[in-house]
Amino acid sequence: MSDSSLENLPKGWKSIPSDLGSDQTAFKGVQWGKSMMWIFLLSDTFIFSCFLISYMKGRASTVVEWPNPSEVFALDFMGVPVPLLLIAIMTFVLITSSGTMALAVKYGYERNKKMCGWFILLTAIGGLTFVGMQAFEWSKLIHEGVRPWENPFGAGQFGSFFFMITGFHGTHVSIGVIFLFIFSRKVFRGDFDTGKRGYFTTMKSDYVAIEILGLYWHFVDLVWVFIFAFFYLW
Repeated sequence: MSDSSLENLPKGWKSIPSDLGSDQTAFKGVQWGKSMMWIFLLSDTFIFSCFLISYMKGRASTVVEWPNPSEVFALDFMGVPVPLLLIAIMTFVLITSSGTMALAVKYGYERNKKMCGWFILLTAIGGLTFVGMQAFEWSKLIHEGVRPWENPFGAGQFGSFFFMITGFHGTHVSIGVIFLFIFSRKVFRGDFDTGKRGYFTTMKSDYVAIEILGLYWHFVDLVWVFIFAFFYLW
């Protein structure tokens, strides 16, 4: 390409559509399900962002003292209140499940059915453990008088923010756990090796589906990191 042609190329941000438009392979061969999952995760990112921004706005604007997380989320251990003990365990379990999901994707592409299935099952158990601990946390706070409309620890809107945001995230985790158990069964049964179709789709099963599920699971784990920082550390 001549120097004069290079000078006529768009500069800065305007060069992005030009570069993508001239690249005939940028979007060729992209798996449809993977593209749709990225779009879904992008839209979900906006929803969680709105929730967390609302939480920051509500906390910053209240004139009532905000509850101290070290007191609200403390757990008695041998008669001694330990701040954030349950939350630390929940976070460890969920982040660990992200590692087992990555290994499941790895073994899936290696066509190692046995290891892939076991790591998906381990991920599902980790997610189920997280949901169980979150249910215990909810029941503990409800027993102590925390409600969406009132809170004995301080600002009343704390309960509404807490139950809304953690409940929305917990719903995501629960849905992921259901699909993880389904996928572990499909892997052990050999559906991804034979290309067997699912119950609600005409598309053949493929190990790419495990990577797509992994994208969802990593997203759920990443969102929890932000919730953990905003609710329990701030």
